[in-house]
Amino acid sequence: MKIMAVNAGSSSLKFQLLNMPEESVIASGVVERIGMDGGNFKLKHNGDETEEQLDMPDHAVAVEHLLEKLVSLNIVDSYEDISGVGHRVVHGGEKFSDSVLIDQKVLDAIEEVSDLAPLHNPANLTGITAFQKALPNKPHVAVFDTAFHQTMEKETFMYSTPYEWYSKFGVRKYGFHGTSHKYVSQRVADILGKDVKDLKTIVLHIGNGASICAIDGGLSVDTSMGFTPLAGITMGTRSGDIDPAIVEFIAQKQNRSLEDVMNDLNKKSGYLGISGVSSDSRDLWAAADDGSDRAKLAIDKQAKMIADYVGAYFIHMGGVDTIIFTAGIGENAPETREVIAKRLEKALNTELDHDANNVRGKEQIISKEGSKVKLMVVPTNEEVMIARDTQRLMNE
Repeated sequence: MKIMAVNAGSSSLKFQLLNMPEESVIASGVVERIGMDGGNFKLKHNGDETEEQLDMPDHAVAVEHLLEKLVSLNIVDSYEDISGVGHRVVHGGEKFSDSVLIDQKVLDAIEEVSDLAPLHNPANLTGITAFQKALPNKPHVAVFDTAFHQTMEKETFMYSTPYEWYSKFGVRKYGFHGTSHKYVSQRVADILGKDVKDLKTIVLHIGNGASICAIDGGLSVDTSMGFTPLAGITMGTRSGDIDPAIVEFIAQKQNRSLEDVMNDLNKKSGYLGISGVSSDSRDLWAAADDGSDRAKLAIDKQAKMIADYVGAYFIHMGGVDTIIFTAGIGENAPETREVIAKRLEKALNTELDHDANNVRGKEQIISKEGSKVKLMVVPTNEEVMIARDTQRLMNE
């Protein structure tokens, strides 16, 4: 069975075609600058890469070109070879606690919560519509970033704000990166040969965007991102948690609009804001090695916030069996894992194995034998999770 996993942005379309249930990648690629001049199409298959510079006026044209290319390169014999399509959708609000087969009611519901993710949901809907037009007789599945976190208790997801903000406008913690957290927690159980229901896991999804998730028995019980992906720990350009009164304070001091200050918190803070160097952790480590105190401060600030969340989740779950590093930085930055692990060692009775930690993008236990809490690196694979859910719902 061939499943297409799709992640549509406002001007881009990322895709993977997977063989299921083997979970092997047949082809992958991206269409960039859709609706703009200088469009770019990339496709990888069997170690070969095809790249074309051509304008794509809209997502429908991009999808049609993608499918035609799959046929012309003999990756599929025809469109009929594609059994189903799974679509990443950023926000499902409280309407969706699981992935779902797409019909008109689902499309309407995604549209209804688009004000919670105005930059993402409309783009996701555009991708769904384009693929439905090209493959009208195939099942389409929506896989929500927020769905995995719908198992949080109300005392966890509620904010201490006027209740009407929640009841009328949906103001609450939603959490994000759910597809990644779900995949990694299930993969850890497979690696350890245990039932996911028997594990207490904390996943550290650390990339340019970053979130921490407490997973008890396979269910999300708390996560660091909140109403938006701005909340939580220090990220590449996002501030993470701050005193909300700072927004008004800076707006008044600099005579700036609310939108301007929020733009600073989203795009000029985090690694970039503290260091003044870059939003890329590799640049920060290089600058720190050259003596930049601010670059080192940005690294340490994030490590402290991660350790604080781990401590809170340890108490919330009554213990933890495994702490998992994943996503771009978590998978590929041994030095970042080390500074975080040092903050966890004494309290959690875990010790980093420095030789084992010298790994990038590979599944590995990186704590020493005898550590009470296992530290692990597990590369995430959201596309596989999308394909799994698509196959599951098709079979059901």
